[in-house]
Amino acid sequence: MPADKPTDKAGDKSTDTGDHAVWLEKAGILAEALPFMREHSGETICVKYGGHAMGDDAVAERFARDIVLLKQVGINPIVVHGGGPQIGAMLDRLKIKSEFIDGLRVTDAATVEIVEMVLCGSINKQIVSAINKAGGFAVGMSGKDGNLIKARKLRRSKKDPGSNIEKILDLGFVGEPSEINPHILDTFEESDIIPVIAPIGIGPNGETFNINADTVAGAIAGASGAARLLMLTDVAGVLDDTGRLIKEMTVERAKTLIQSGTISGGMIPKVETCLEAVELGVEGAVIIDGRVPHAVLLELFTPGGAGTLIKAR
Repeated sequence: MPADKPTDKAGDKSTDTGDHAVWLEKAGILAEALPFMREHSGETICVKYGGHAMGDDAVAERFARDIVLLKQVGINPIVVHGGGPQIGAMLDRLKIKSEFIDGLRVTDAATVEIVEMVLCGSINKQIVSAINKAGGFAVGMSGKDGNLIKARKLRRSKKDPGSNIEKILDLGFVGEPSEINPHILDTFEESDIIPVIAPIGIGPNGETFNINADTVAGAIAGASGAARLLMLTDVAGVLDDTGRLIKEMTVERAKTLIQSGTISGGMIPKVETCLEAVELGVEGAVIIDGRVPHAVLLELFTPGGAGTLIKAR
């Protein structure tokens, strides 16, 4: 028996004048988004999902639905997630003290086990479950799976202000990508799978390395030939000297703003990740406030975007 058709009876909510106006508005939004959907169809979009944005259940649910929508309109999303706040909370619970050097967590053998457990376990599976619940087909993995992210120990040095001598810093099991295996990413692109990647890499002797999630996202975006890298964070984007959002800028201007001090503090490494991604061939890298509802869709499917877009020229 065919399904019942909507009726036109008075008082039926489906034909209420107010509801009708709302649905007309939504239909108009979809129509306006269609050219952008066509433009990005077939492209790979790498999304870095930050630890702070993951703390809100409503934001997490919207994010999952948006990622599923991207896949359903022919875009290939790759999710790379962080988890700094969650790692910190677990270390506090276990009474393990953390030391930070230049914003990087010093990671000894005991700490790296906790980092891997939190990133590859609870956080990764929460994101995977949310995407699957929203109708997608997500698979969680770390950089150790299939040798996706081969890593090396991160080397940092710091000049002693008193003696002016350059000192090598030992960050423990903190690494940086040395090679990304594109075969695995290509396999995902040709399927209906949405990969959700934890930023853990494997060293030449099988060591586990904790890698900054922004750095991993930039490397993954470059290796996958992504059209866009979307860096979801807890700020609107890059601001100018007057505090206004810079909608778009070139690599050259971004470097100039770093040198002048306009881009400072924690924004510097995020912008540098965007610059590295663009230099690896990514068409554009965007810094977006992930707390804004449907920030990913606003960036990709509206003329004005939602954050700061950095392009080669």
